Amino acid sequence: MNVLILTPDAVGSTLLQRMLTIYMQFHDFNRPVINLHELTNGLACYYSPEFNQELVSKHTVKEWGYHQSLEQVVKMLGSVDHYKTSRLAHYHLIRRGDPIEQQIPFFNYLNENFYIIACKRENVFEHAVSMTLNTVTKKLNVYDVYEKMETFFDIYKSGVTLDVTVFESQLDAYKNYLAWSQQHFDIGSYFRYEQDIPRLEQYILNLPVFSKQNKLETWNKKFGLSFNDWNQLHYIRSDFSALLSAKDQLTEKLLSSGLNLLDDYQQHALAGSPAVYSIEDIAVLPQETVIPWTQDLLRREGLVSLLSDPQRQRLESYRTGYAQAQTAIDQMIKLGILINSPPIKKQTLDEKHQIIKNFDDLVEVYNNWVSANPGITNPIDNTIIQKQIANESNFWYSLINANESPPALLPNLQ
Repeated sequence: MNVLILTPDAVGSTLLQRMLTIYMQFHDFNRPVINLHELTNGLACYYSPEFNQELVSKHTVKEWGYHQSLEQVVKMLGSVDHYKTSRLAHYHLIRRGDPIEQQIPFFNYLNENFYIIACKRENVFEHAVSMTLNTVTKKLNVYDVYEKMETFFDIYKSGVTLDVTVFESQLDAYKNYLAWSQQHFDIGSYFRYEQDIPRLEQYILNLPVFSKQNKLETWNKKFGLSFNDWNQLHYIRSDFSALLSAKDQLTEKLLSSGLNLLDDYQQHALAGSPAVYSIEDIAVLPQETVIPWTQDLLRREGLVSLLSDPQRQRLESYRTGYAQAQTAIDQMIKLGILINSPPIKKQTLDEKHQIIKNFDDLVEVYNNWVSANPGITNPIDNTIIQKQIANESNFWYSLINANESPPALLPNLQ
């Protein structure tokens, strides 16, 4: 079965399509299952020796863009004999500007050939905040610890003021997305972010895609830890509350961490790097040597080494299963099943609350917008925000904070 996910972005659609594809690999389907990501910004057909057949995906696309007509996309999708998971983002259709007489046959094809999931947010305020932040960082998703650090470090240190007009336009875009998805698509299921992220495995395995499977395979059966444990660790490895110093002090923090940096450097430093024989040698390495090594180190180990000893000990039992899952995901990327790994959660609502300097102004704009657009979502106040922060923090930090509150280590920027 082909699956299409409708999205305005910042609603969990990338995580959903990656995980749906991965879970389909766990099960017995009679054709390969390939994730295409976005349908409308570049696809290519190519022969896969691993699958001994033609595939369509982004695997060989060198430059994404709107260079293919919707008719060409349909022809490519119909030319191959494998199952496809993908998404269709409303804003891509807007940017493409295809006339409606070309869009309608495209939508009809998708309705006839794909099971369609539409993503929604209960917390439309946070959705619009995330989309407005994306206009600053230029990152819809991040996929490894170093990428997240490079994208957000300066904002975490200095804070950011978001453009109120852009924020309101993102609210309007969400409203338009709802109308568009309901008007043009035969929606089989709604993915409700707040409700379904904490039960993502259950949501996926309950889809009709798996109705003919004799036995349902879980993340725990495959890797020895639950999907939620894996996903929470995926986030904790990149948690900025563990990073207290400036980027140029990162080496000092790593030197005082629990990692065996001498062995790691000797095994993983780039060819031609200076030889080191002690921790003291690492401390005086030039930046042009340290930076690529620490980039690689962070991608492999994350920021877990900067946590407290009790927190690291709580995570130790998950380490093997996490690594096994990553190895399996890497193999799927190599085979062209996925274009990249599942994304890391970028920020919790608490983090957004702390780094956005005009957060209260956005709340006021949002509540005025809700009054002017009834029936879409509900107004919020500080009590609601704090409850959402507490619930979310309990979920994302449950692996390391059994009886503790997550550390509030970001600067107070309000």
